[in-house]
Amino acid sequence: MKALSIHQPWAWAILHAGKTVENRTWSTRYRGPLLVHASKTKASYDREAKFDWLKMYGIALPKWEELAVGALVGVVELVDCLPVSQVEQNPWVEGPVCWVLMNPRKCESHVVYRGAQGLFEVPDSILRAAERKTTDLFTASHSEFI
Repeated sequence: MKALSIHQPWAWAILHAGKTVENRTWSTRYRGPLLVHASKTKASYDREAKFDWLKMYGIALPKWEELAVGALVGVVELVDCLPVSQVEQNPWVEGPVCWVLMNPRKCESHVVYRGAQGLFEVPDSILRAAERKTTDLFTASHSEFI
């Protein structure tokens, strides 16, 4: 299954706070299930910690220590890639390319895994381990696309 490494707190926001776009500089033709990998870097978190998330997004930013990093944390459906001009009304939009995400399902417990740049493949053996730690929704989604 394809995966994408996403900095925290953005990976958390996709799975827990209603973030329905992932901002990228590049587009992809891929559509379908996408594993969310939370990267280890703290740079985005440190930048975001300066803002009032409750005011901006209606939800408090969790503490760094509460976030999973260096792990597969959930799965979403990638349904489109759009220019920022087509999704400007979304509070999570920065662009220039917005990956539109739907149906987020979090892992009940994360699966430690090394991320990569760009889209990358996660082997079926790792997916089977993830399924044992994940909600029925995730298992159903994986079964559909394997």
